[in-house]
Amino acid sequence: MAEEKAKEIKMGRGRSFGPKPKVENPGKILGRVLGEVLKNYFFRFILVIVCIIISVYSNNRGIVFRETLIDDYIMPIRNAAAAGQTPDYSGLWGAILKMAAIYAVGVVAVYLQGKIMIYITQGTLKKLRVDLFTKMEKLPVKYFDSHSHGDIMSVYTNDIDTLRQMISQSMPQLLQAGLTIAMTLYSMIVISPALTGVTIIMTALMLIVTGVVAGRSGKNFIMQQKQLGALNGFIEEMMEGQRVVKVFNHEKINMEEFDRLNTDLYSSAKKQTSMLISWAP
Repeated sequence: MAEEKAKEIKMGRGRSFGPKPKVENPGKILGRVLGEVLKNYFFRFILVIVCIIISVYSNNRGIVFRETLIDDYIMPIRNAAAAGQTPDYSGLWGAILKMAAIYAVGVVAVYLQGKIMIYITQGTLKKLRVDLFTKMEKLPVKYFDSHSHGDIMSVYTNDIDTLRQMISQSMPQLLQAGLTIAMTLYSMIVISPALTGVTIIMTALMLIVTGVVAGRSGKNFIMQQKQLGALNGFIEEMMEGQRVVKVFNHEKINMEEFDRLNTDLYSSAKKQTSMLISWAP
């Protein structure tokens, strides 16, 4: 009886050491999350897209305006001053005020986008937590016996927080990046088709390298989340069974198990962070 109890303490109640499910079809998961957002906040999300388009346009317009500012306003003023004539600043001030208005609209668009996305993100996460809790209430007892408390709670904390980052940051940034690339590419082609071709070739090489790095980084991220759940589960179970641990003098054994889990988490987090930092621009 004592040996069975000691084994339970060492392994942790309800701990599952079997293979963890892998993330498959990330595009399908993204589609499901996006569908959930559109189902509940369709018009607000459309408004976010409009705000992103306005902000991207204002930024792109500001970049293109530099060429117009130099060629059409600054150089004529400089030439007129060099020729001893009185420079005409009326067109310059009008162009600057026009660009200031465009930038102001862009700033307002970014502000509205952030405010609306906060509402959409928190509302979606609230619904997901309610749906998740409702689903778990219907699961059989076998599920809770085969999963540690830490793994279960990790779904409500770590996984939900990952979804928060995906909805509030990744999705808007992905759309903004796509629009920025399209508008910038159009502007580059208009200015210099040859340099645009060189840029496209270099960008293709960068995308290939990024794809390789992202694949390896994704594996490390999955391993990190798995080991984080295992460590959280072990800590929670040992804290709940602290009296039993002291009765059977298993402090040293549990400390060794904690060190092993903590070291595994440190290694996976180190690999994940090192890879992201080393390949950063």
